[in-house]
Amino acid sequence: MPIFRARDTYRDLKRYSQIVSVLAHHGFTEVLDRLKARYRVPRKRKPFLKETPTERPPTPVRLRLVFEELGPTFIKLGQILSSRPDILPPDYIKELSKLQDDVPPFPFEEVRTLVETQLKRPLAELFSLFEEKPVAAASLAQVHRARTQAGEEVAVKIQRKGIEEVIETDIRILREFAGLTERHVPESRYFGPLELVEGFARTIRHELDFVREGRNIDRFRAHFARTPTVYIPGVYWDLTSSKVLTIEFIAGIKISDIDRLEAAGLDRRTIALNGANLTLEEIFELRRFHADPHPGNIFVLDNNVIAPVDFGMTGTIDEETSEQMTGIFVAVMQKDVDTLVGLLRAIGVVGEPYDDRAFKLELHDLFDRYYGVPLNRLDIGTITRELMTIVHRHRLRLPPEFAMTGKALLISEGVGRLLYPDFNIIETARPYARRILLRRFDPARQLRGLSRVAEEVVALLRALPPDTREILSMIRKGKLAMRFEHRGLELLTDELDRSSNRISFALVIAALIIGSSLIFQTGVGPTIFGYPVLGLGGFLLASILGIWLLIGIMRSKRL
Repeated sequence: MPIFRARDTYRDLKRYSQIVSVLAHHGFTEVLDRLKARYRVPRKRKPFLKETPTERPPTPVRLRLVFEELGPTFIKLGQILSSRPDILPPDYIKELSKLQDDVPPFPFEEVRTLVETQLKRPLAELFSLFEEKPVAAASLAQVHRARTQAGEEVAVKIQRKGIEEVIETDIRILREFAGLTERHVPESRYFGPLELVEGFARTIRHELDFVREGRNIDRFRAHFARTPTVYIPGVYWDLTSSKVLTIEFIAGIKISDIDRLEAAGLDRRTIALNGANLTLEEIFELRRFHADPHPGNIFVLDNNVIAPVDFGMTGTIDEETSEQMTGIFVAVMQKDVDTLVGLLRAIGVVGEPYDDRAFKLELHDLFDRYYGVPLNRLDIGTITRELMTIVHRHRLRLPPEFAMTGKALLISEGVGRLLYPDFNIIETARPYARRILLRRFDPARQLRGLSRVAEEVVALLRALPPDTREILSMIRKGKLAMRFEHRGLELLTDELDRSSNRISFALVIAALIIGSSLIFQTGVGPTIFGYPVLGLGGFLLASILGIWLLIGIMRSKRL
């Protein structure tokens, strides 16, 4: 897969060089060499490839530093990877979880220009008050407090100028790196680097679309309209566009600010329960949840009401996945290894090699460690982390929404225990799991399932006769062909192509040398300083080609 083609821009080349330089500076030269990525940097930028000293931090720390230095796209990628314990080991997950999306704000004049351009009216006509200093600033956008002409307090989220171009450039480069990884690192294919990048691209593009975020808010607001313990802010659609989002201002206390919560006389235990019920309701009932549920996005209002904000990154779960997750939850609680293994294999993708017996033995060992421990004393976070370590070790890749859901539950439990040390999310989640299990036996649902199966069977029976006739006709005419696809031979094919090209190159060089020697012997053609011009030209061309071939071999480090 070629890294750059004629259509690629100078910006892509410059950014690619910067990414390679940062990776090399933080000690990832071996990775770059294995991917054959370092040699694709334009020659004039080679001096910037500085490697780190011998003494350097552990690899997970260096990877976090790389993401921080490379900016918003990579910070978002690191945050998403931190929710994938089925792909990365625990030490990487822990380190990437530290990534903070906190950057200096951009100037107010840029804010004014963008708002007026997007909403097509002067700022003074749109708002009676618009604070110049933002209340929050991140890599993709920043938020300003304002007041509408009707006197309503609002929060205005404004996208950073040019951030879309930066992200699209980074996505193109990430896609190329993913292709190189799949090509040169065969063991990486089980977690699908290209698939991972495409999923990330969809997520971050959705986050850049503020109209989509506004619709997410409306969906959550409608679902929780009758829930007294949750308040979702409203969207001001006449003050919203694809790059500007205006919502009701939430004047609450951050759920992690324990001192202010106590000073306001709020009940920490009730807050913990309300926050957990919000997350569980999103996952098991609404089946749409915050994919970035850190405590800074959750506020507490009077009467211990939970008010979440920032709906840019949300995940969705279909009904089947929801039931499988409930089954896994129940299997873990009942220490039912066989059911757990079956569900994990059904919901995930099994990589090679996979040892079913060893997988079950490790799960048995995990459950034995918690044998006899009462449910109210179990730490679901610890159990989940240990379970994901086993899943990762046995190369079982889970769907992204499953991993993100797990992260949301872990964060909910962590915040709950910060507020109330005796908080236990298992007890809180039990009613939701019970309702989903009972829902399986709902007669109306069973009837719908049977109806779908019947429709599929009828469709199959209708398609079978013509398909059978077509196959038999192709057999009679001798036109039936079978296509075989060789998997895992791409590297061998590439190496054979490279070797044959070098052999061909060497034969051309040898032919030039032999031909030039014969011309020298016969002395035919014009001469210069007594030597045949054709012979000298042949030797010169053979020397250039030989040096070129030698450089290529040395750069590949395969003499």
